[in-house]
Amino acid sequence: MLLADLPAWASSLSAWRVARSGQLELRTSIDVLPQAFFEAGTGFRGPRVWVDLPGAPSRTRIVRGSGALREVRIGRPDSSTTRLVIEFAPGTQLDPSGLRLVGTSRERWRMELPGLANQTGFEIGEGDLDSVARFGSDQRTSFPTAATPLSADGLPLVTRGRFKVVIDPGHGGPDPGAIGIGGLRETDVVLDVCLQIARLLQARGVQVLMTRTSEVDVDLPPRVALANSSGADLFVSVHANALSMARPDVNGIETFFFEAAGSPSRRLALALQEQMLAISPGSPDRGVRAGRFFVIRRTVMPSALVEMGFLTGDLDSRRLADVNFRRRMALALAGGVLNALQERP
Repeated sequence: MLLADLPAWASSLSAWRVARSGQLELRTSIDVLPQAFFEAGTGFRGPRVWVDLPGAPSRTRIVRGSGALREVRIGRPDSSTTRLVIEFAPGTQLDPSGLRLVGTSRERWRMELPGLANQTGFEIGEGDLDSVARFGSDQRTSFPTAATPLSADGLPLVTRGRFKVVIDPGHGGPDPGAIGIGGLRETDVVLDVCLQIARLLQARGVQVLMTRTSEVDVDLPPRVALANSSGADLFVSVHANALSMARPDVNGIETFFFEAAGSPSRRLALALQEQMLAISPGSPDRGVRAGRFFVIRRTVMPSALVEMGFLTGDLDSRRLADVNFRRRMALALAGGVLNALQERP
Protein backbone atom coordinates (compact mmCIF):
# COMPACT_ATOMS: atom_id res chain seq x y z
CA MET A 1 0.00 0.00 0.00
CA LEU A 2 1.02 3.59 -0.54
CA LEU A 3 0.49 6.00 2.34
CA ALA A 4 1.44 9.60 3.00
CA ASP A 5 0.43 11.86 5.91
CA LEU A 6 0.65 15.50 4.97
CA PRO A 7 1.46 18.26 7.47
CA ALA A 8 -0.69 21.31 8.15
CA TRP A 9 0.46 23.17 5.01
CA ALA A 10 -1.57 20.71 2.92
CA SER A 11 -4.69 22.72 3.67
CA SER A 12 -7.89 20.68 3.55
CA LEU A 13 -6.05 17.43 2.63
CA SER A 14 -4.51 15.95 5.77
CA ALA A 15 -3.85 12.31 4.76
CA TRP A 16 -4.23 9.92 1.85
CA ARG A 17 -3.63 6.30 0.94
CA VAL A 18 -3.79 4.05 -2.11
CA ALA A 19 -4.11 0.48 -0.84
CA ARG A 20 -3.31 -2.74 -2.65
CA SER A 21 -7.00 -3.67 -2.30
CA GLY A 22 -7.71 -1.03 -4.95
CA GLN A 23 -8.96 1.88 -2.85
CA LEU A 24 -8.06 5.54 -2.60
CA GLU A 25 -8.71 6.84 0.92
CA LEU A 26 -8.60 10.47 1.99
CA ARG A 27 -8.78 12.39 5.24
CA THR A 28 -9.71 16.06 4.88
CA SER A 29 -10.84 19.02 6.89
CA ILE A 30 -14.42 18.71 8.12
CA ASP A 31 -17.14 19.33 5.53
CA VAL A 32 -14.76 19.76 2.58
CA LEU A 33 -16.20 18.65 -0.78
CA PRO A 34 -13.46 17.27 -3.07
CA GLN A 35 -13.87 17.05 -6.85
CA ALA A 36 -12.86 13.82 -8.59
CA PHE A 37 -11.70 13.41 -12.19
CA PHE A 38 -10.63 10.65 -14.59
CA GLU A 39 -8.57 10.63 -17.78
CA ALA A 40 -8.06 7.56 -19.94
CA GLY A 41 -4.54 6.60 -21.01
CA THR A 42 -3.30 7.34 -24.51
CA GLY A 43 -0.14 6.07 -26.21
CA PHE A 44 2.68 5.98 -23.69
CA ARG A 45 0.60 7.55 -20.92
CA GLY A 46 -1.47 5.43 -18.54
CA PRO A 47 -4.83 6.41 -17.06
CA ARG A 48 -4.98 9.04 -14.32
CA VAL A 49 -7.33 9.82 -11.46
CA TRP A 50 -7.08 13.11 -9.66
CA VAL A 51 -8.85 14.88 -6.81
CA ASP A 52 -8.99 18.65 -6.26
CA LEU A 53 -9.52 20.10 -2.78
CA PRO A 54 -9.75 23.67 -1.46
CA GLY A 55 -6.55 25.32 -0.27
CA ALA A 56 -3.15 25.05 -1.93
CA PRO A 57 -0.11 23.30 -0.41
CA SER A 58 3.04 25.32 0.16
CA ARG A 59 5.11 22.78 -1.80
CA THR A 60 4.57 20.04 -4.36
CA ARG A 61 5.55 16.41 -3.89
CA ILE A 62 5.97 13.18 -5.89
CA VAL A 63 5.80 9.70 -4.33
CA ARG A 64 6.98 6.94 -6.66
CA GLY A 65 5.00 3.73 -6.91
CA SER A 66 5.70 0.43 -8.61
CA GLY A 67 3.93 -2.01 -10.86
CA ALA A 68 0.54 -0.74 -11.99
CA LEU A 69 0.80 2.35 -9.80
CA ARG A 70 3.40 4.64 -11.36
CA GLU A 71 3.31 7.61 -8.95
CA VAL A 72 1.21 9.87 -6.77
CA ARG A 73 1.68 13.64 -7.02
CA ILE A 74 0.60 16.43 -4.71
CA GLY A 75 0.34 19.57 -6.82
CA ARG A 76 -0.87 23.14 -6.81
CA PRO A 77 -2.78 23.83 -10.08
CA ASP A 78 -3.67 27.32 -8.87
CA SER A 79 -3.35 29.48 -5.78
CA SER A 80 -6.41 28.01 -4.04
CA THR A 81 -6.34 24.29 -4.88
CA THR A 82 -4.56 21.14 -3.73
CA ARG A 83 -4.48 18.43 -6.42
CA LEU A 84 -3.74 14.76 -5.71
CA VAL A 85 -2.94 12.89 -8.94
CA ILE A 86 -2.74 9.09 -9.14
CA GLU A 87 -0.98 8.02 -12.34
CA PHE A 88 -1.02 4.42 -13.49
CA ALA A 89 1.34 2.60 -15.81
CA PRO A 90 0.45 2.37 -19.53
CA GLY A 91 -1.77 -0.62 -20.20
CA THR A 92 -3.39 -0.56 -16.76
CA GLN A 93 -7.05 -1.50 -17.14
CA LEU A 94 -9.08 0.97 -15.04
CA ASP A 95 -12.84 0.87 -15.54
CA PRO A 96 -14.26 4.42 -15.29
CA SER A 97 -17.83 3.20 -14.85
CA GLY A 98 -17.13 2.43 -11.20
CA LEU A 99 -15.24 5.58 -10.26
CA ARG A 100 -17.17 7.28 -7.48
CA LEU A 101 -15.65 9.35 -4.68
CA VAL A 102 -17.79 8.66 -1.60
CA GLY A 103 -17.74 10.46 1.73
CA THR A 104 -18.04 8.04 4.64
CA SER A 105 -18.02 10.75 7.31
CA ARG A 106 -17.56 14.52 7.52
CA GLU A 107 -13.82 14.14 6.93
CA ARG A 108 -13.32 10.73 5.31
CA TRP A 109 -13.51 9.80 1.62
CA ARG A 110 -13.07 6.59 -0.37
CA MET A 111 -12.87 5.72 -4.06
CA GLU A 112 -12.85 2.18 -5.38
CA LEU A 113 -10.49 1.75 -8.34
CA PRO A 114 -12.15 -1.06 -10.35
CA GLY A 115 -9.77 -3.42 -12.09
CA LEU A 116 -6.82 -2.49 -9.89
CA ALA A 117 -7.32 -4.81 -6.93
CA ASN A 118 -6.28 -7.91 -8.89
CA GLN A 119 -3.13 -6.30 -10.25
CA THR A 120 -0.07 -6.91 -8.14
CA GLY A 121 3.24 -5.16 -7.87
CA PHE A 122 2.51 -1.85 -6.15
CA GLU A 123 3.24 -1.71 -2.45
CA ILE A 124 4.93 1.29 -0.90
CA GLY A 125 4.43 2.42 2.67
CA GLU A 126 4.99 5.64 4.56
CA GLY A 127 3.49 7.02 7.76
CA ASP A 128 0.88 5.69 10.15
CA LEU A 129 -1.62 3.43 8.40
CA ASP A 130 -4.17 3.57 11.22
CA SER A 131 -4.49 7.34 10.83
CA VAL A 132 -6.64 6.85 7.75
CA ALA A 133 -7.89 3.30 8.20
CA ARG A 134 -10.96 3.96 10.40
CA PHE A 135 -14.07 5.38 8.73
CA GLY A 136 -17.46 6.36 10.03
CA SER A 137 -20.85 5.30 8.66
CA ASP A 138 -22.43 8.63 7.59
CA GLN A 139 -22.12 8.01 3.86
CA ARG A 140 -22.58 10.76 1.28
CA THR A 141 -21.23 11.45 -2.18
CA SER A 142 -18.97 14.18 -3.56
CA PHE A 143 -19.20 16.21 -6.79
CA PRO A 144 -19.10 15.13 -9.51
CA THR A 145 -19.96 11.52 -8.76
CA ALA A 146 -22.57 9.79 -10.86
CA ALA A 147 -23.78 6.33 -11.73
CA THR A 148 -22.46 6.77 -15.27
CA PRO A 149 -18.77 6.98 -16.20
CA LEU A 150 -16.76 10.11 -15.52
CA SER A 151 -15.17 11.90 -18.44
CA ALA A 152 -11.76 13.57 -18.49
CA ASP A 153 -13.52 16.67 -17.13
CA GLY A 154 -15.01 14.69 -14.28
CA LEU A 155 -18.52 14.94 -15.72
CA PRO A 156 -20.93 12.06 -16.30
CA LEU A 157 -21.65 10.95 -19.86
CA VAL A 158 -25.17 10.86 -21.30
CA THR A 159 -26.65 9.26 -24.39
CA ARG A 160 -25.55 11.46 -27.28
CA GLY A 161 -28.36 13.43 -28.87
CA ARG A 162 -30.98 12.42 -26.33
CA PHE A 163 -31.09 15.73 -24.45
CA LYS A 164 -31.27 19.39 -25.42
CA VAL A 165 -30.49 22.28 -23.04
CA VAL A 166 -30.81 26.06 -23.41
CA ILE A 167 -28.12 28.12 -21.64
CA ASP A 168 -29.02 31.78 -21.11
CA PRO A 169 -26.15 34.19 -20.31
CA GLY A 170 -27.87 37.15 -18.65
CA HIS A 171 -27.71 40.72 -19.99
CA GLY A 172 -25.29 41.59 -22.84
CA GLY A 173 -24.39 44.36 -25.28
CA PRO A 174 -25.40 47.80 -23.98
CA ASP A 175 -26.80 46.13 -20.85
CA PRO A 176 -23.75 45.10 -18.80
CA GLY A 177 -25.84 43.91 -15.85
CA ALA A 178 -24.32 44.43 -12.44
CA ILE A 179 -21.01 46.27 -12.04
CA GLY A 180 -18.82 45.05 -9.22
CA ILE A 181 -15.55 45.68 -7.46
CA GLY A 182 -12.80 46.78 -9.83
CA GLY A 183 -15.32 47.39 -12.61
CA LEU A 184 -16.08 43.67 -13.01
CA ARG A 185 -19.13 43.38 -15.32
CA GLU A 186 -21.81 40.75 -14.98
CA THR A 187 -22.15 40.30 -18.74
CA ASP A 188 -18.46 39.42 -19.12
CA VAL A 189 -18.48 36.91 -16.27
CA VAL A 190 -21.65 35.10 -17.28
CA LEU A 191 -20.80 34.90 -20.98
CA ASP A 192 -17.40 33.38 -20.22
CA VAL A 193 -18.91 30.79 -17.87
CA CYS A 194 -21.81 29.97 -20.22
CA LEU A 195 -19.60 29.43 -23.26
CA GLN A 196 -17.57 26.96 -21.20
CA ILE A 197 -20.73 25.23 -19.96
CA ALA A 198 -21.89 24.82 -23.56
CA ARG A 199 -18.60 23.25 -24.64
CA LEU A 200 -18.59 20.88 -21.66
CA LEU A 201 -22.17 19.75 -22.25
CA GLN A 202 -21.65 19.32 -26.00
CA ALA A 203 -18.59 17.17 -25.31
CA ARG A 204 -20.76 15.01 -23.06
CA GLY A 205 -23.40 14.40 -25.76
CA VAL A 206 -25.91 17.16 -24.94
CA GLN A 207 -27.34 19.45 -27.64
CA VAL A 208 -26.90 23.05 -26.48
CA LEU A 209 -28.64 26.22 -27.59
CA MET A 210 -27.51 29.59 -26.26
CA THR A 211 -29.62 32.74 -26.15
CA ARG A 212 -26.47 34.70 -27.01
CA THR A 213 -22.85 33.84 -27.77
CA SER A 214 -21.39 37.36 -27.91
CA GLU A 215 -21.89 40.84 -26.48
CA VAL A 216 -25.28 41.56 -28.00
CA ASP A 217 -28.53 42.78 -26.48
CA VAL A 218 -31.25 40.12 -26.41
CA ASP A 219 -34.59 41.07 -24.86
CA LEU A 220 -36.31 38.69 -22.44
CA PRO A 221 -39.22 37.55 -24.68
CA PRO A 222 -36.90 36.34 -27.49
CA ARG A 223 -34.90 34.33 -24.96
CA VAL A 224 -38.07 32.60 -23.80
CA ALA A 225 -39.32 32.13 -27.37
CA LEU A 226 -36.06 30.42 -28.37
CA ALA A 227 -36.32 28.04 -25.44
CA ASN A 228 -40.01 27.23 -25.89
CA SER A 229 -39.71 26.59 -29.63
CA SER A 230 -36.63 24.40 -29.32
CA GLY A 231 -38.14 21.42 -27.51
CA ALA A 232 -35.39 21.72 -24.89
CA ASP A 233 -35.35 19.51 -21.80
CA LEU A 234 -33.93 22.18 -19.48
CA PHE A 235 -33.37 25.95 -19.38
CA VAL A 236 -30.65 27.56 -17.21
CA SER A 237 -30.22 31.32 -16.92
CA VAL A 238 -26.85 32.39 -15.49
CA HIS A 239 -26.32 35.64 -13.56
CA ALA A 240 -24.10 37.30 -10.94
CA ASN A 241 -25.50 39.33 -8.07
CA ALA A 242 -24.72 42.82 -6.80
CA LEU A 243 -25.54 45.07 -3.90
CA SER A 244 -24.01 48.37 -2.81
CA MET A 245 -20.24 48.88 -3.10
CA ALA A 246 -20.51 49.87 0.55
CA ARG A 247 -21.50 46.27 1.45
CA PRO A 248 -18.53 44.07 0.47
CA ASP A 249 -19.44 41.84 3.39
CA VAL A 250 -22.47 40.49 1.50
CA ASN A 251 -21.58 37.36 -0.46
CA GLY A 252 -23.40 34.19 -1.37
CA ILE A 253 -24.87 31.85 -3.97
CA GLU A 254 -28.55 31.34 -4.69
CA THR A 255 -30.78 29.68 -7.28
CA PHE A 256 -34.38 30.44 -8.25
CA PHE A 257 -37.15 28.34 -9.79
CA PHE A 258 -40.79 28.93 -10.69
CA GLU A 259 -43.28 26.22 -9.76
CA ALA A 260 -44.49 24.41 -6.68
CA ALA A 261 -42.23 22.47 -4.33
CA GLY A 262 -41.29 19.05 -5.71
CA SER A 263 -41.43 20.23 -9.30
CA PRO A 264 -38.75 19.37 -11.90
CA SER A 265 -37.68 23.02 -11.84
CA ARG A 266 -37.01 22.85 -8.12
CA ARG A 267 -34.99 19.66 -8.54
CA LEU A 268 -32.94 21.35 -11.27
CA ALA A 269 -32.35 24.36 -9.02
CA LEU A 270 -31.25 22.12 -6.15
CA ALA A 271 -28.80 20.25 -8.40
CA LEU A 272 -27.23 23.50 -9.63
CA GLN A 273 -27.04 25.05 -6.16
CA GLU A 274 -25.37 21.96 -4.70
CA GLN A 275 -22.65 21.95 -7.34
CA MET A 276 -21.92 25.69 -7.10
CA LEU A 277 -21.54 25.50 -3.32
CA ALA A 278 -19.21 22.51 -3.65
CA ILE A 279 -16.60 24.61 -5.48
CA SER A 280 -17.14 27.80 -3.42
CA PRO A 281 -16.05 27.04 0.15
CA GLY A 282 -16.84 29.89 2.52
CA SER A 283 -19.40 31.52 0.24
CA PRO A 284 -22.77 31.65 2.06
CA ASP A 285 -25.57 29.39 0.91
CA ARG A 286 -28.46 31.78 0.18
CA GLY A 287 -30.63 28.86 -0.73
CA VAL A 288 -32.94 27.61 -3.45
CA ARG A 289 -36.07 29.74 -3.63
CA ALA A 290 -39.17 30.33 -5.71
CA GLY A 291 -38.90 33.40 -7.94
CA ARG A 292 -40.93 35.15 -10.62
CA PHE A 293 -38.18 36.14 -13.05
CA PHE A 294 -39.58 36.38 -16.58
CA VAL A 295 -37.27 33.82 -18.17
CA ILE A 296 -38.12 31.07 -15.68
CA ARG A 297 -41.80 32.04 -15.32
CA ARG A 298 -42.56 31.91 -19.05
CA THR A 299 -40.49 28.90 -20.15
CA VAL A 300 -42.39 25.63 -20.50
CA MET A 301 -39.59 23.22 -19.58
CA PRO A 302 -37.90 22.82 -16.14
CA SER A 303 -36.01 26.09 -15.63
CA ALA A 304 -33.73 27.71 -13.09
CA LEU A 305 -31.91 31.02 -12.67
CA VAL A 306 -28.57 30.93 -10.84
CA GLU A 307 -26.75 33.77 -9.10
CA MET A 308 -23.10 32.67 -8.93
CA GLY A 309 -22.10 35.20 -6.28
CA PHE A 310 -21.94 38.93 -5.56
CA LEU A 311 -19.75 41.06 -7.82
CA THR A 312 -19.81 43.60 -4.98
CA GLY A 313 -18.76 41.03 -2.36
CA ASP A 314 -15.14 40.91 -1.25
CA LEU A 315 -15.04 37.09 -1.40
CA ASP A 316 -17.25 36.39 -4.42
CA SER A 317 -15.85 39.18 -6.61
CA ARG A 318 -12.27 37.92 -6.29
CA ARG A 319 -13.39 34.47 -7.31
CA LEU A 320 -15.58 35.55 -10.21
CA ALA A 321 -12.72 37.66 -11.58
CA ASP A 322 -10.44 34.57 -11.56
CA VAL A 323 -10.44 32.59 -14.83
CA ASN A 324 -9.56 29.39 -12.97
CA PHE A 325 -12.54 29.78 -10.66
CA ARG A 326 -14.80 30.46 -13.63
CA ARG A 327 -13.61 27.19 -15.13
CA ARG A 328 -14.54 25.37 -11.92
CA MET A 329 -17.90 27.15 -11.86
CA ALA A 330 -18.57 26.06 -15.44
CA LEU A 331 -17.75 22.47 -14.48
CA ALA A 332 -20.03 22.72 -11.46
CA LEU A 333 -22.97 24.07 -13.44
CA ALA A 334 -22.44 21.54 -16.23
CA GLY A 335 -22.35 18.82 -13.60
CA GLY A 336 -25.61 20.07 -12.10
CA VAL A 337 -27.28 20.06 -15.51
CA LEU A 338 -26.08 16.54 -16.24
CA ASN A 339 -27.20 15.27 -12.85
CA ALA A 340 -30.64 16.80 -13.46
CA LEU A 341 -30.83 15.25 -16.93
CA GLN A 342 -30.05 11.80 -15.54
CA GLU A 343 -33.07 12.08 -13.25
CA ARG A 344 -35.41 12.65 -16.20
CA PRO A 345 -37.36 9.66 -17.54
